Amino acid sequence: MRAVRVQEFGAPEVMQVEEIADPVAGQGEVLIKIEAIGINPVDTYVRAGVYAMLPDLPYTPGGDAAGTVEAVGDGVSEYAVGDRVYMAAIAGGGHSGAMAQKAAVPLNQLFHLPDNASFAAGAALGVPYATAYYGLHMRGEAKPEQTVFVHGASGAVGTAAVQMARALGMTVIGSGGTDKGRQLVLDQGAHHVIDHTSDGYMDELRELTGGRGPELILEMLANVNLAKDLDVVAKYGRIVIIGNRGEIQINPRATMMKNIDVVGLALPNASTEEMAQIHKGLRIGLESGALNPVIGREMQLDEAVAAHHAVLEPGAFGKIILKP
Repeated sequence: MRAVRVQEFGAPEVMQVEEIADPVAGQGEVLIKIEAIGINPVDTYVRAGVYAMLPDLPYTPGGDAAGTVEAVGDGVSEYAVGDRVYMAAIAGGGHSGAMAQKAAVPLNQLFHLPDNASFAAGAALGVPYATAYYGLHMRGEAKPEQTVFVHGASGAVGTAAVQMARALGMTVIGSGGTDKGRQLVLDQGAHHVIDHTSDGYMDELRELTGGRGPELILEMLANVNLAKDLDVVAKYGRIVIIGNRGEIQINPRATMMKNIDVVGLALPNASTEEMAQIHKGLRIGLESGALNPVIGREMQLDEAVAAHHAVLEPGAFGKIILKP
C-alpha cells in the first residue's frame, strides 16, 4: 500500500510517500481501508519533533481518518467487515498511522460512523471535534444560559465548538480574521462574530455581553490572546486554553480580582471514560444533524507536505482532508 513515511523529525519536506506492506489486524485490532484522512496542527508538531509525546522512527503520521472495515483481528466482536468507521488519535509508530491507504487500529481508537455522515466528515472528528467537546463540556463546564466566546472560531476546532455550544443553548460569540472566516462562523450558528484583527475588538465583545464579559472563553492562540481574555472574561469566568504556540507575559492578579479559572487541555489526557463519553456525544450530534464538520479543502496523499504547511497558515477555514 501507499503511505506517508517520516524517517527523521523536521520540516514538512521530511515526509515521503512510499510503498510499504499492508498492515495486519492483530489481537484486538481492526484493519480499515481508509477513504479520508484528517490533518491536524498536532500532526505537524509531532512530525517536527517538538511534541511532548513522540513516536519511534520511522513512522506514518496522522491520527484521524475514516473508511470501511476490511478485516478484524482475534477478540474483536464489535465490528464486522464492511462497517463504516472513523479512527481517532492513533499515536504514530510502525506502519499504522492514518496517512496511508490502510491502517490497523486498536479498538479504543475506533468508532462507528453514522450512515448520514460522509467519510470526510468522519475524518474531521477525531482531534477537532473531540477537543471541542472536551474543552466545552468537560474542561469548560459550559451551561446553556451562559455566553461563550470562541476566540479563533473559523478553524476546525472553532467551528466544532460553535456548533456544539449552539446545540447546548448557549449564546455564542466567535471571532475570525477574514470576511470568509467570519461568515463561516455565522453559518455554523454563532449569534455574533467579531474581527480579531481589528483594534478594539475586545471592546465590541464587552458591548455584546452588556459589559459583563463572557462566562466562558475557548482560546485557540493563548500566547497572543490570554492577557486580553483575562481582562474581558466575566467574574467567576473560565478560560480554556486549547491552542498555544509560544510564551506570554500576564499579570496573575487578573485571575484573583474576578476569581477566574484558567485551565488547559491536551486530548491525550482524557480518561478512557471521558473519551467514551466524548465519542458517544459526537455520534449523537452527527445522527441528529447538530454536528456537521466543515471541510475547507480536499487534497491528495501526494500533497501531504503542502497540507502540513497549509494547516498552520493564518485564516484557517474548516478542515483539511487528504484522499488516499
